[in-house]
Amino acid sequence: MKLILQKQKFLGALAAVQNVVGTRTPIGILNNLLLKADKNQLMISATDLDIGIRTACEAGVEKEGAVTLPAKRLFSIIRELPSEELTLDVDGKLGATMRCGSAFFKIMGMPSDEFPAIPEFPSKGGEKNPIYKIEQKGLKELMKRVSYAMSADEKRYVLNGLLICLKEGKLTVVATDGRRLALADQELDFPKSGEREFILPAKAVHELQRLLGDKDDVSFAILENQILFSFGHTVIAAKMVEGNYPNYRQVIPAEAKERVTLERELFLNSVRRVALLSSEKTNSVKLTFGKHNLEIAANTPDVGEAHESIPVQYKGKEFTMAFNPEFLADPLKNIDSDTIHFDFIDELSPGVIRYNKPFLYVIMPMRTA
Repeated sequence: MKLILQKQKFLGALAAVQNVVGTRTPIGILNNLLLKADKNQLMISATDLDIGIRTACEAGVEKEGAVTLPAKRLFSIIRELPSEELTLDVDGKLGATMRCGSAFFKIMGMPSDEFPAIPEFPSKGGEKNPIYKIEQKGLKELMKRVSYAMSADEKRYVLNGLLICLKEGKLTVVATDGRRLALADQELDFPKSGEREFILPAKAVHELQRLLGDKDDVSFAILENQILFSFGHTVIAAKMVEGNYPNYRQVIPAEAKERVTLERELFLNSVRRVALLSSEKTNSVKLTFGKHNLEIAANTPDVGEAHESIPVQYKGKEFTMAFNPEFLADPLKNIDSDTIHFDFIDELSPGVIRYNKPFLYVIMPMRTA
């Protein structure tokens, strides 16, 4: 295999696949990237067996071929190369020589046929297995609005991802860790026979958020136990999380009795400031809602106290609730509205944050002494 590459294009493709390379895997080949030169492009693939990414960059291919090379080392070498154009030459013993200006590197590879296959994206969908399409920006936005609420607790592995629901002409994404729940949806065109529900693992969610652009569509298709995403030159294949996601609709409270309308950024900044004096043990801030006023307070014996008032649209009776400040801040950081609504039934029931898009965030109050 012999090819001529532009450093920045090659580096961009390597960076796109880098994150899924296994770091502590006993399977040596998973520490490598598969490089396959064909026609006028170089395909680069990485996998940890749960998620695989394949992308491509332009190349002057003088001799086609394939090899696997150690991912971290290759990335480090290319990043440090002095100039724009480099040659990559792989000999019969899988030694890969890189030349760039006066710089010379040689690293040893492994055979390409030992590399686990990443499925090809289907060329056309059927009635029962359609190819779904959504704007890249739209999918990225949906994930941003909810993904912070995914659980990181490995014991509750079905919550370590996003529930993706394709039903009734809508794409709904749901995340919960058992103490809060975020949900967002968007209308999407697909046949009735294409209604599905699956759990997308957190790693795939993070990679999609990192790699999706702001233009063009992303297509996705569901195979037996995998979901494939295709956009630009990139394909991501992820194993679905096995198991049954809890019935999230049971968690969403019935109609609210009180609604408080707040300025999102003002509320977020006040919560952040006051939370500086909440203790690690209680980790809560108290919200006291009164006529046209919200007081946010934290009091930690032996440390100190903080409180701040902000104007709100509210005329009901005064009441107080306590919340985890991080859980309050997360949705406020990830939605793009100037104002939000905070809905309540009573002091002991969960609160619900909404705004002018199909979104809701359910947050459990904390017990106050």
